[in-house]
This record gives sequence, C-alpha cells and structure tokens, in this order.
Amino acid sequence: MRPIMLPAALCLTLTIPAMHAQAPPISEAETMQHFQALLRLDTSSPPGNELRAVEYLKQVLEKEGITVQVFAKDPQRANLVARIKGNGKKRPLLVMGHTDVVTVDPKKWTFPPFAAQRDGGYVHGRGAIDDKDNLVASLMLVLALKRQNTPLDRDVIFLAESGEEGAPEVGAQFMIDHHLDAINAEFCLAEGGGVVRTGGKVHRANVGTTEKEPRAVEVIARGPAGHGSVPSRNNAVTRLSAAVGKVASWTPPLRINETTGTYFRKLAAMSPPEAAQRYRDLVNPDPKVSGPASDWMLENEPQHWSMTHTSLVPTIVGGGYRYNVIPSEAKATIDVRLHPDEDQSTFLETLRGVINDPNVEVRWARDRYRPAGASSLTTEAFTVIEQQVKTHYGVDVLPTMSTGASDMAQIRSKGIQCYGIGPAIDSEDGPKGFGAHSDQERILEAELHRFVRYQYDIVMALAGSK
Repeated sequence: MRPIMLPAALCLTLTIPAMHAQAPPISEAETMQHFQALLRLDTSSPPGNELRAVEYLKQVLEKEGITVQVFAKDPQRANLVARIKGNGKKRPLLVMGHTDVVTVDPKKWTFPPFAAQRDGGYVHGRGAIDDKDNLVASLMLVLALKRQNTPLDRDVIFLAESGEEGAPEVGAQFMIDHHLDAINAEFCLAEGGGVVRTGGKVHRANVGTTEKEPRAVEVIARGPAGHGSVPSRNNAVTRLSAAVGKVASWTPPLRINETTGTYFRKLAAMSPPEAAQRYRDLVNPDPKVSGPASDWMLENEPQHWSMTHTSLVPTIVGGGYRYNVIPSEAKATIDVRLHPDEDQSTFLETLRGVINDPNVEVRWARDRYRPAGASSLTTEAFTVIEQQVKTHYGVDVLPTMSTGASDMAQIRSKGIQCYGIGPAIDSEDGPKGFGAHSDQERILEAELHRFVRYQYDIVMALAGSK
C-alpha cells in the first residue's frame, strides 16, 4: 500500500523554505548497501519467502549486538522484532516495514525487478517504494540508536512484518493475535503516508491516520442452463450484467470524519479559489451543497470521492464455458472499500436492495481481515510529525484517509495510535508507470536518505530522553 498521489493540477507551490535538522549519525552509503541488498531479495507474495529478508536483517542486527526475536506461523513467512530499550518513563514506540512485495512480470521491466539498479539518481526495483524504503529506514534507525547508546524514555520496537500484500494472517494479524506483548506500544509509525513532489518541488505531506476497509463482495446470478440459440429472460449472464450495472450506478452516502474533514479544509486553504470552494462545499453539512461537489469529485477527482464514500468497483466477471451454452451460474467480484463509518451489519442488505433480484445472491467474498480504525489528530505523536515535516520538507501536513489498506489496521485494532509516513515521491511517477504495484518502481536516492533522517528525528523527538 502507498499514499494518495494527488493530480499535479491540484498542487500549489508553497514558498516556506525547507529547514534541515542536524544530520543523524547514519551513513548514506550503508543505507544504500542495505537497501539494495533487501531489494535484491525476491520476496514476491505469493508465495512470499519473507524469511529471506528476515535472515538478512537478523544477521545485520545481531552483528551490532541487538537481540532479535523471530515469530512465524509459516516458517517461510517469518516476522522479525528488535527492541532498543528505554528507561520506561513512557510507553514504547513501534516502527514497521513489511518485507513482502507484489509479484512482477519481468518482461515489462526496463531494469530487472530484483537488481536494485541505480540510474540517474534513482534506485529501481520491486519494493523501492512499497515497502523496503520504510524497512531500511527502520533498520538504520535501530542501528543508530544502538551504536550511540541513545538515552530513551521509550523502548523503540522494530517490526519487519510479512504478508502485508494480502496475507496478514501470517504477519500483522498473527502478531497481534499471538505475540502482542512483543510489539505493544503507545504509538506506531508505518507506511501509509508520504510527501508529494511535483516538478521537483515538495508541495504537501500526507500522514495516514485512518483507512478504508477492503472486503470484496460476490454477486452470483443463477438460472436454467440451455442452448445459446434460444433466448431466455432467466439467462444468468443477463441477470448478472443487470446486477453489476446497478452496483456500478449506485452512490453510497457521503461520509465525513475527523480525518477527511480536516484534510479537505486544509487542502482548501492551500488551493486556488475555484478548487478551494469545491473542497469546502464537499464538507458542508447541507446535502444541497455537498451533493454537487461530490458528483464533481466522482467525475474529476475520483480519489477524493473515494475518500468520502464506500466504493464498489467490479473487478472480476466470470460465467459460461461455450459460446452456444447458456450457463446456469455467472459470478462477479466487487472490490468494496468500506468507509470506516460504514455499518457493515446493514451494508449487504442495502446492496441486496439495490440489486433487487431474488435470483441473484450477494455475499461477502471473505471474512473481515483489516478492521476499520482511526488515530487521533491531537496526540503527541501527530504534533511531532507535523513539526518534523515542517523542518525537513517545509510544508504542512494533511491528515489522510487512505483508500487502500495497510497493516496499521490490525495494529490500530489494539488501541495503538498509528501514523502513516513515507518519503517524497514525484506525482509524475505514477502516470509514467513508476509507482507502487506498477511495472516499474523507483525512488530518488536523495529522497530515501531524507526520509531516513526525517523518521530518525521523529523517533528522537518522541522517544529521546528529555
């Protein structure tokens, strides 16, 4: 999962000069060495094989005298925990990075996906921005704390988790269900946010404070099988097509929560007048005002529409096995991203009413696996992040609700306040095909190093002894 990348047209250059904190004792050469080594490990999920990354991290950490724990539901999909002890005046701080990456089609890559090749100031490779950037930043953090023997008011815990890309049952869910004591904390930093650059200039920082809940729905139409030469009004494919059309045309209610309300109000304050008015209209409690603004977002800024609604997107349709046979069953899968405030106990019934066909079954495709939750905007951690964003990037923070999903969902379910952070990524990279989960993936070396320093300073401000 990676942060929202807003269209370049929405960006307004800020003139606040970036300030630079004192550089932490972290070698950029060593950071790059470990980053490239981790990128070269093929941890594509499925199957994962995250043990490869765990073994690498374990030997690096133990060489420095850092005690490591390894927890695994599946021996090949292990999780690693390392802890730098503090004096216990405050509850621990957890930093996370996941070791798995999504699969690749090597034929579509200009640079080999697991070569970690450096070119033109970039490092190319699967996982470069999802999520081995956060992984190496957390590794360098704990190495620096150990080497300096840094006095801490909190324990700092590093979790390298497996299975984030669709299999949390071997990673974050397994950890909170069976080894919560090893990672329990007051605050957590993980992926799920990032800094947006356009034209080489930093414009804003998104910090993830909540996220939508993914839970696919299956729509199954049934009818009598028959010969394709004889039309039937009970044709399962026809029924399914009508049902999917109704789903795609349905607009669930607009919902605004603490995160999205703050996001759009702050975005309005930094946008040109016409765009600013639309963002203010979107959070207006009067549906006569917010409704047209919502419609405009769906047509022009669908990412923003998705931040304020439960979304339903048909992604898989199947049925039939011969052109001249009417099948008895046809099925579609709908990628549903539930707004955190959605009442799931009534959602399916509402959707069934939208389809309104007794011959069409509507059911969840799987049980809940990434519970909804939100982190407060009034904590010490959020305040520190805002301060460090200003110091390192010279911009304001937009608290953001991700339309995707991350392992912070599981961690938040245990009452831990989680915040998504990430390096600066060019808004132009996604459309060029260099984004997360794309056929190319890359990160600017300079922005990787800036992110390592930024996370280090957040942790020192939160955990360093006063």
